Amino acid sequence: MGSSCFAFFGILLLCTCSASPPNFVLLFADDLGFGDLGCYGHPSSLTPNLDRLAAEGLRFTDFYSTCPVCSPSRASLLTGRYQTRSGIYPGVLYPGSIGGLPLNETTIAEVLRPLGYATAVIGKWHLGLGHNGMFLPTKQGFDHFLGIPYSHDMGPCKNLTCFPPDIKCYGLCDISNVVVPLMENEVIKQQPVNFLDLERSYSDFAANFITTSVEKKQPFFLYYPSHHTHYPQYAGIGAAGQSLRGPFGDSLLEFDNTVGHLMATLERTGVINNTLVFFTSDNGPELMRMSRGGNAGPLKCGKGTTYEGGMREPAIAYWPGIIKPGVTHEMASTLDILPTLARLAGAELPQVMLDGVDMTDILVKQGKSKREAMIFYPVDPSEKYGLFAVRLGKYKAHFYTQGAFHSSTTPDKDCPETAVFKAHDPPLIFDLEADPCEHYALPVDTPDIQSVLQQVKTVKEQFESSMVFGESQVAKGTDPNLEPCCNPECSPKPSCCQSLPD
Repeated sequence: MGSSCFAFFGILLLCTCSASPPNFVLLFADDLGFGDLGCYGHPSSLTPNLDRLAAEGLRFTDFYSTCPVCSPSRASLLTGRYQTRSGIYPGVLYPGSIGGLPLNETTIAEVLRPLGYATAVIGKWHLGLGHNGMFLPTKQGFDHFLGIPYSHDMGPCKNLTCFPPDIKCYGLCDISNVVVPLMENEVIKQQPVNFLDLERSYSDFAANFITTSVEKKQPFFLYYPSHHTHYPQYAGIGAAGQSLRGPFGDSLLEFDNTVGHLMATLERTGVINNTLVFFTSDNGPELMRMSRGGNAGPLKCGKGTTYEGGMREPAIAYWPGIIKPGVTHEMASTLDILPTLARLAGAELPQVMLDGVDMTDILVKQGKSKREAMIFYPVDPSEKYGLFAVRLGKYKAHFYTQGAFHSSTTPDKDCPETAVFKAHDPPLIFDLEADPCEHYALPVDTPDIQSVLQQVKTVKEQFESSMVFGESQVAKGTDPNLEPCCNPECSPKPSCCQSLPD
């Protein structure tokens, strides 16, 4: 791209009155590891559409989520704020959770809607349902929602298989829970959801949303938090048995197929060159599932831990004519997506403490990151212990470490739940450029590392002095009466909460 194009684009960024505001498509995988995609080096994954985005866009090597489990990570993505501020901790929300993402938190959708953006989400919400659906996406800035309000493993059998021709998706282990619903806006459309047809439903819904927005000449924001590749995996006829990696690979391929359908719609409607497509994942792989749990590549441990494998994620930014193909080693985070989209759209930022920074310079110029540090909180953060680790530049310091059952089965003794909580004083410090695997802690008695540690401790103190923990939404508990039921007056529950197929 010539310098004149960059200059013109720079003018658009500073002007909130562009005749054609950019569209945004945000793709968010579930439990996908740093090493799971073909473009990140996996030898047998079939991800041609994501690989194409990486080849023609910008691939990140140092991109982070804010938590190694689902709900907190999603809260941070949509608000640009650590989950400790919004109260989405400890752990995750459940079908009958009383709490959810507080309505006074401002989501990306709520940032963009005042500028006339159409907004939609398809897939996994997992930020609360609540009384009368008070925490659903339609209460959080989204015009449209088609998806499951929580994680799809909260109801189906733990040992479920859901692949043609063996398509059994429910069993006796469901008797104490409502079966998983598919919701459209605030109404249950299907219960139980038909997993084998779910991705087609999402693709059709997204295609209609994009097409309608284009016909209305309305800019749009489409958020696709996929259920893939969270265990238990599923895949419809178009992907089942088609990969080289078994059930996990089939699930990943189906996600990639949906990405391909979305890209084809953007091309067909003529808006591909005015749309930023951004892809990443919520947390690292669930290693306890072994070959069905994903792959962290060279990184240490996985889901549930604050090691690199738990929170460093694959990430790709694609925007033809605006983002040059390449690889960036700049540090960035899901926190940075809200301020970046706001900048590109010319929207006002929420008047709250934001933890994200604008990464437009990384995307457009392949320039430097404005992010100085990354903070690592555990699944169950507390004011008593505060943050577990800090990354500053190329150095990462662990003040506390702890394994997780999500990362069991790996031979690394630091990963499973048997690796109990441990404080480190002085902290363990690693050079992530020389040792991204966090295998070799640096000696702390040298002058240069002493200097680094002092800088890290200063960052830690400054950050924690600014952190005000929000009321825990998860700690509010659950109420079985809040679990979604298509026949709310039926009896006996939960077995009666099933609808006839269309």
